[in-house]
Amino acid sequence: MHLKDETRETAAELRIHGGRIDTAALLYPSAPQPWIDLSTGINPIAWPVPQIPLARYQRLPLAREMAQMTAAAAEAYGLPANAAIVPVSGSELAIRLLPRMIGAGRVGILTPTYGSHGAAWRDAGAEVHELVALPDPNTHELQTLIVVNPNNPDGRAIARADLAAFAQAWTADARRLIVDEAFADVRPDVSLLAMPELPVGVVVLRSLGKFFGLAGLRVGFVVVHEPEAAAWRQLLGDWPVSGPACEIAALALRDAAWIAKARGRLAADRRRLDGTLGRAGLKLLGGTDLFGLFEGSDGIDLLDHFARAGILIRGFSAPAGRYRFGLPADEAAWRRLEAACGTLAA
Repeated sequence: MHLKDETRETAAELRIHGGRIDTAALLYPSAPQPWIDLSTGINPIAWPVPQIPLARYQRLPLAREMAQMTAAAAEAYGLPANAAIVPVSGSELAIRLLPRMIGAGRVGILTPTYGSHGAAWRDAGAEVHELVALPDPNTHELQTLIVVNPNNPDGRAIARADLAAFAQAWTADARRLIVDEAFADVRPDVSLLAMPELPVGVVVLRSLGKFFGLAGLRVGFVVVHEPEAAAWRQLLGDWPVSGPACEIAALALRDAAWIAKARGRLAADRRRLDGTLGRAGLKLLGGTDLFGLFEGSDGIDLLDHFARAGILIRGFSAPAGRYRFGLPADEAAWRRLEAACGTLAA
């Protein structure tokens, strides 16, 4: 399929963020229905949300309900003794607010990674440097460093002990370290929240939506040194998350049996994904148990190929030829993915 010139700008939107099924449907009106969204890296089998009493929608969330949710987050993620958890309406909002909270300056970002980090700091006027490795804490002149761990989209992970040691050295000169742990639910072994204490100057972001499959709930958390929490709470106000979201998040975070079962299922499905795409000739570059990053061959635009089959994957503007695949939700979706892979191999 060759897109007309007037649609090229719209097609480019599919390479900026995942989840744009509406845009894909406009570009590919003849694609099979329903669309299968493999573009987001979100758990396709969500935590089973119970019916929430109407009263939760009719009033503002209570302080104790917010406290119950943050306590559940501390139990699920871990919480250093000197740190506080602040709820936020999705970790994306926290990413956008970080320059305001910290102040723009010379910022380093370990790349390639989630594009909103760089966009947020550039929009704030920061001098952004893209790095391919952790900088030397003794020589680098950056004021802030951003690390996504595990990384999106290649799954690169820095061991907790290594990142903790780096954090101690990096923040010793009053520099800031931002660690985005949006995908750490499938790699809890790398999370800094298991540290006894959080180095002053470290900010950790967590997202409920990825692992629990509840991205539309818009719940995330900012974990900071306790004295810094007041500024975040003042900025976000008394009701940063809705009452129903508080109740759902607290229940989900405390559902240890579901969490353990989901981790096992996601790991098995990720192995199946690797095998399915590998047999179609795609090269595995990395990933987590929520997504895989693959490289195509022969100059074929895989975003276009799978979209014609009604399957949205995540393409990238640069580097070309790399694509992120999430996990199908059920056997019908797996069969459609396997069929699309079969035509690719042919």
